Amino acid sequence: MSSMNKRATAENRFDFWEKRRGRIFSRRGGWIIGEAIYNCGYSMMDDLVGKASFFQVLVLNVTGRLPERRLADWLEAVYICMSWPDARIWCNQIGSLAGTMRASCVAAVCAGVQATDSPLYGVAPLRAGTHFIVEALALKKQGLTAEDIVERQCRRPGSKPTIVGYARPVATGDERVVALERVTAELGYERGEHLSLAFDIDAVLHERYGERMNIVGYVTGFMSDLGFSVEEICRIFTTVVNSGVHACYAEAAEQPPESFFPLRCEDIDYQGHPPRPVPDPDRGKEP
Repeated sequence: MSSMNKRATAENRFDFWEKRRGRIFSRRGGWIIGEAIYNCGYSMMDDLVGKASFFQVLVLNVTGRLPERRLADWLEAVYICMSWPDARIWCNQIGSLAGTMRASCVAAVCAGVQATDSPLYGVAPLRAGTHFIVEALALKKQGLTAEDIVERQCRRPGSKPTIVGYARPVATGDERVVALERVTAELGYERGEHLSLAFDIDAVLHERYGERMNIVGYVTGFMSDLGFSVEEICRIFTTVVNSGVHACYAEAAEQPPESFFPLRCEDIDYQGHPPRPVPDPDRGKEP
């Protein structure tokens, strides 16, 4: 880039920040005192409160679009599917530990949600799963079959494929997919291209490897059929585990302090250095 172009770029960048100096710009809305609180063109008190559900407003906040009520009901079902009151689950265990140590509920739930910002659990698999099913459908439209798509996920010929949205570490199949299929039918949704392909891939994996689609595969296929982007899907489900963390925090907080999952020293499989004497800092010094 020439020095002139660099100078012009710097000046444009300066103008961009200068226009925003001391000002807040928003396409979503805000509170006009004495008039209304606006959200994407809706008056929140007049148009949304008592008329739209929480999940409708959540999607509105994320995307700028107010969805139909049945989609909000479907999203609520996913949140229920992902918020089990089981303290063995990674994020929930944080809630239990916070409760037993008498941390605040806010700190507990925030920490539990933060734990899902992980490559293996929470939002990241949704991102990877959405990328996979969108790319898989593009490949199908180029002429590839579900079998071909599965084979492309094998690291080497004859190996087992690794696909985000399929398989589980401790069980085969996913009861949450069964539940969501029931809700999807009750709400009158039909399978679109992404979700249909997801089930075709599920059939191949089940026949060849004994694996099944999990909730990530189902949710990403369904949401992609409705036109949600990768970022929109991730943002909508950011706090999907919060109810389970709440439950585990509450149960632990109602018990005596430090009573959740206590351990003895001998319960810990320590594999570090063996016991060593602590150096005497005064040794060798003159009295």
